[in-house]
Amino acid sequence: MSGIDARLAELGISIPQLAKPVAAYVPAVVTGHLVHTAGQLPFVDGALPATGKVGAEVSAEDAAGYARTCVLNALAAAQSVIGSLDRVTRIVKVTGFVASAPDFTGQPTVLNGASEVLGEIFGEAGQHARSAVGVAVLPLDAPVEVELILEFA
Repeated sequence: MSGIDARLAELGISIPQLAKPVAAYVPAVVTGHLVHTAGQLPFVDGALPATGKVGAEVSAEDAAGYARTCVLNALAAAQSVIGSLDRVTRIVKVTGFVASAPDFTGQPTVLNGASEVLGEIFGEAGQHARSAVGVAVLPLDAPVEVELILEFA
């Protein structure tokens, strides 16, 4: 078992199957020693677990869990182009989009769901720069979308 696989097993985390793109794009692209993932929705077994705006139909706590799911989907996308997550040397940037009710301002808290799981999995290499952006609506009325830039060897 690889180092990351052992860490994932210790945490009780599974990297899901690669989510199929919902439009004309690829899940991840390699350039140099970086992987850029497409924005990943919180698909679980091909379906969204919730839809709607955070701060209205979706709680901030639930949305943080969905951000975590988005990151695991992004890691599946990265793994699909580099073969093994053991090759990851650094999570460089997390960009998260939160479909927000007009008065919702807790986007950073929602994105902590993504950031914290990256720290749990990769330790210090999981520390990253981040943007947490509130938006009016996301594809398929998803509450959260997350994309990653990661470095690999």
